[in-house]
Amino acid sequence: MKIGIVAPLALILIAVGCGRSKEAPGKNDPAPVAASTATAERVTLPDRLTLYGTVTADRSAAVSSRVMANVVAVPARVGQSVSAGDVLVEIDAETTRGQEAQARGALAQARAALSLAERNYERYKALSASGSASPLELDMNRMQYEQAKGAVQQGEGAVEAASSVARESRVTAPFAGRVAARLVEAGDLAAPGRPLVTVESATGRRLVVQVPAGTVAASGLKAGQKLSVRIDGAAADLTGTVVEMSPGADAVAHTYMVTLELAGAPVATGLTGRATLDAAVRSSVLVPESAVLASGGVSLVALKDDAGKARTRVVTTGASQGGKIEILSGLSGGETVLVGLTAPPADGAPVAEAKGSAR
Repeated sequence: MKIGIVAPLALILIAVGCGRSKEAPGKNDPAPVAASTATAERVTLPDRLTLYGTVTADRSAAVSSRVMANVVAVPARVGQSVSAGDVLVEIDAETTRGQEAQARGALAQARAALSLAERNYERYKALSASGSASPLELDMNRMQYEQAKGAVQQGEGAVEAASSVARESRVTAPFAGRVAARLVEAGDLAAPGRPLVTVESATGRRLVVQVPAGTVAASGLKAGQKLSVRIDGAAADLTGTVVEMSPGADAVAHTYMVTLELAGAPVATGLTGRATLDAAVRSSVLVPESAVLASGGVSLVALKDDAGKARTRVVTTGASQGGKIEILSGLSGGETVLVGLTAPPADGAPVAEAKGSAR
């Protein structure tokens, strides 16, 4: 009796267990994900190199004086606009006036000596003609006369030099521009070669960058070539034209110094800037920017595989432009990517393609 009851009960339990095992996979399947899709494009892009540099003025001069004397006044102010010939620094002229007076006194003595030497020479020429003076005496007086003429010429040059130095007691601007730096104050000692004021042109700006030697060879960079330039603090991108380039590379850094003339709105000197150089052509993969997801400090892209399931890939991203972002690693091109998701989908989730997908 007991055996007959237990057997049918066991069959019922086995049937119920089988039914539950068939239903479990359906309950554990990931929820479908609805997303637009796009194709990862395999394209050819230029290998862009960013060159960093500093903005300089088209013309710049560190103005100094040939006079060693005390500074009396400094009319120049930093940021002041000046014209060519405007007084920047005034130097004590007493020293230069004394030097000029000494030179003029020496010139007067030389002229007096020349007058005497000339009369003696004319006298000995007459004596030599009558036989009263020997040829040696005539030659000696001719030599003294020529020496006196040379002394006068030397004295005239000394006066001109002293006058020129005296005029430099007022240091003036060499060209129109702005005062960039004021390096002395009243009472300081001005000396030859010591910069007193720095003047830079008000218009005309240049960006000086260092370009690796290998990049110069690969890109064929040359004078007249135009590069896109971005200046920190400037509202818009500028265009830079290569106007100067060092003939050889630096022996330590192995870079060329390249000067770009900037076109567009004037910018302040001393700012940093970046020039973009297309060095070479390379193959790359582009996807829409909205296809890249950030999760746990890494960049992810969700794909739709051949079975219509969602798969996630870790990728390395590059520059973005025009709504597309470059994928440096993780995709090979041709994959179907999911666009517009806010979070990575569950692996293996069925993909329900939304309307408006980009193929």
